[in-house]
Amino acid sequence: MKLPTVALVGRPNVGKSTLFNKIVGKQVSIIEDIPGVTRDRIYNEASYDNKRFYLVDTGGIDASKLDFNSEIKMQAEIAISEADIVVFIVDGKEGLTANDLLVRDILRKTDKKIIVAINKMDVKEAQDNIYDFYELGFDTYIPISSIHNIGFVDLMDTITMNFTESEEVEDTRIKFSIIGRPNVGKSSLMNALLNEERVVVSDVAGTTRDSIDSVLKYHNEEYIMIDTAGMRKKGKVFESVEKYSLLRSLKAIDRCDICLVVINAEEGIKEHDKHIAGYAIEKGKGLIFVVNKWDTVENTTINEFEKLMRAEFQFATYAPIVYLSALTKKRIHTLMPEILKVAENIKKEVKTSILNDMIQDAYRLNLPPTYKGKRLKIYFTSQTGIKPPKFTFRVNNKGLVHFSYERYLENKIRENFEYTGTPIVLQFKNRSGDE
Repeated sequence: MKLPTVALVGRPNVGKSTLFNKIVGKQVSIIEDIPGVTRDRIYNEASYDNKRFYLVDTGGIDASKLDFNSEIKMQAEIAISEADIVVFIVDGKEGLTANDLLVRDILRKTDKKIIVAINKMDVKEAQDNIYDFYELGFDTYIPISSIHNIGFVDLMDTITMNFTESEEVEDTRIKFSIIGRPNVGKSSLMNALLNEERVVVSDVAGTTRDSIDSVLKYHNEEYIMIDTAGMRKKGKVFESVEKYSLLRSLKAIDRCDICLVVINAEEGIKEHDKHIAGYAIEKGKGLIFVVNKWDTVENTTINEFEKLMRAEFQFATYAPIVYLSALTKKRIHTLMPEILKVAENIKKEVKTSILNDMIQDAYRLNLPPTYKGKRLKIYFTSQTGIKPPKFTFRVNNKGLVHFSYERYLENKIRENFEYTGTPIVLQFKNRSGDE
């Protein structure tokens, strides 16, 4: 399912972030609880009237590294290259400014739908300034107040007017995406796997043009490979503002079953690598770390690098790590067997009787601590989903589940059943039916 993308653009302090938070609502990511993975809320999935879409707040650019005009230009370029609809936010209280005209000039170059949201309409000055904005020359203007809820329904109705959830034809082939920061060797890895130069590879970040899905045959099975390197359009926008390259990866993560997170062994592990892996886990995808350019590393053994990887990615200890060189094809043969193993694990189902026996043994082996004289009791456990595997526990009071005990149960499931490479989800429900 491909979701439309809506971008919020405009000069600083016009209320982009307030509107972003209002549209997204209180969607707290599970990844925010994981140490070491900080996350800029500059994009998120949102829904309105049962229509889902991606929302991008271009206000997340670090202005300290750019002059004011460059920053605004870059925001507008990101909005144009990534979005299906651009919401151009202006400040009704201040009226039309030279910077608004600068944004307008960039937005005029696109054929994307532009909606002008005139914010801060709760103050009298804004009422007087409203007609000045028609000078921008766009078709759609909606007066709003992000803080006071004025015009919000009108704005959202207009944004989502033609959105439908386009169901893609069901394809049962396992899809994996090659994701990672710019210039870690994603296209080279894709070429090495395909064993033919189907996409142009270059050492310069940003050379690949279009999103490319390739069919890979291995042991008479077909796999779909999604190359996110090809999702970067020309221009240095995404290389200059690295966190926006994550948006491209996010779309590929959404479509795939397994994510290959490529790490550049030459550069070592960067904070952004953690962000990317974090998104893959949040979306419930299978995960394999691919340490590329391993042939360039001279003074570190695989064991030493492995320790470093495990320390940096403590939230994904279940993910296998493969070391290879996409360019020289050294150790490339070690990757496909891992993909096959993870493909099996993400859809693995455990028999209810075996699962219950194992959980009851684990429970007796290590009783949960009492809280205010009460102890958690587990009555029944069943697997209620795959991709990722999901387990539902019927308990006396789900409020008694401590996160450390939840982790203990997860570890026990992993010890007893082969779940390498896949996150697993544990859900607790009260037996009384009080969810």
